[in-house]
Amino acid sequence: MATSAPVKTLQGKFVEGSIMRHVVNMTATGSIGLIAVFVVDVLNLLYISRLGRHELAAAVGYASTLLFFHTSVSIGLSIAVTATVSRAIGSGDYPLARQFAASSLYLIGGISTFLVIVTYPFLASLLALLGAQGETAQLATRFCQFILPSIPLLGFGMATSALLRSVGDGKRAMFVTLGAAFATALLDPLFIFGFGLGLDGAAIANICARCVMAFVGFYAVLKVHHLYAKPSKEVFQRGAKAFASIGVPAILTNVATPVGNAAVTTAIAAYGDQAVAGWAVVSRLIPMAFAGLFALSGAVGPILGQNLGAKRFDRLRQTMRDSLKFTLIYVSVAWFLLAISSHLIARAFDAHGMAEDVIVFFCVFIAGSFLFNGSLFVANAAFNNLGYPLYSTVLNWGRATIGVIPFVYFGGLWFGARGVMAGYGLGVVGFGIASVWLCFHVLKKIEHRTQPDL
Repeated sequence: MATSAPVKTLQGKFVEGSIMRHVVNMTATGSIGLIAVFVVDVLNLLYISRLGRHELAAAVGYASTLLFFHTSVSIGLSIAVTATVSRAIGSGDYPLARQFAASSLYLIGGISTFLVIVTYPFLASLLALLGAQGETAQLATRFCQFILPSIPLLGFGMATSALLRSVGDGKRAMFVTLGAAFATALLDPLFIFGFGLGLDGAAIANICARCVMAFVGFYAVLKVHHLYAKPSKEVFQRGAKAFASIGVPAILTNVATPVGNAAVTTAIAAYGDQAVAGWAVVSRLIPMAFAGLFALSGAVGPILGQNLGAKRFDRLRQTMRDSLKFTLIYVSVAWFLLAISSHLIARAFDAHGMAEDVIVFFCVFIAGSFLFNGSLFVANAAFNNLGYPLYSTVLNWGRATIGVIPFVYFGGLWFGARGVMAGYGLGVVGFGIASVWLCFHVLKKIEHRTQPDL
């Protein structure tokens, strides 16, 4: 993987210039990539559903639930990549940044491969635990047998995208996800319908997309930025320690979100299939409407990491302030657009009765609560990159349990399906406020610890 090309001089792009400009640029490029991935996921399910067998769509659902665990691991490890490499870049230690980058690729490749080897023999049993039965279970197992060996490619793609964000190259980081999305969009119909491979074709297209993702990422990291140098034993051990201290809590943090969503699904199921259908639309609407917030949590990490490495505490505080301002503006615009188009959205999904009521109620009243969700996302990114990843784990699990279960239970008990949605929105308010307060407290603590004379 080493390259003989002349080594470029890395620069801490985020330690100077307008913080808000950095936040907006990095978030914009990240949003485009995320939206493309979300759209392709919807198209993928649409293609499968058009094969006319409900077992196929159900098999993809079960397989996706199982494979999400491996995706969460890759996401958590990519957070550790950003934290370690961006901090080294900000401090001006470019040789260390390159060695950390190489260490991260070794570790992600090794960990993801190990998880594949451990999981593969037990696919059928794991899918049975999720509730898959009969032909659906067989189809889901076959789909996973195709997809699972490509997990290391997904890990490499996410790691290289994180490395590109760490050096401030948001455009090429966007190309990594866009490349995978375009490959899936082109190959899915070709393999599923053109070659008549059905579900197997969807799996093969997915693998090809991950190959594209890894290739684009490695090209940009190795050939464009030359962000690779064989690590010494000491640096590799430091990198492994950082992965353990940041990656594990980050993985646990990511797993919390589907737990909270499952609690909402369970609560709203008491009000019938139409209510569940409305929630299903809402759960797909959220990542599309608030992709900017998800991208912001990835964008703010390298900005904080570089400025922490450079000990620019004034810019750390400004990064948080500007990120929160961006969150307020973004949510306000998204909420307004959702509210005025709520009935159009319901009609687009052919929602009637309770389903329409759930969708419209979310768009008009609950969407605004994502101001606090966004604040929590930003704070979690800060904790992961400032060396306090357990804070993000505790806050996210608190939100997914204490901030969801009692709120949706009593909301449903008192006000029905609307109450469940209201509980889902209200439960995050306290955690959003607490996360912002705690984040600024951590920044102050770090500054005093680094500069004892203060």
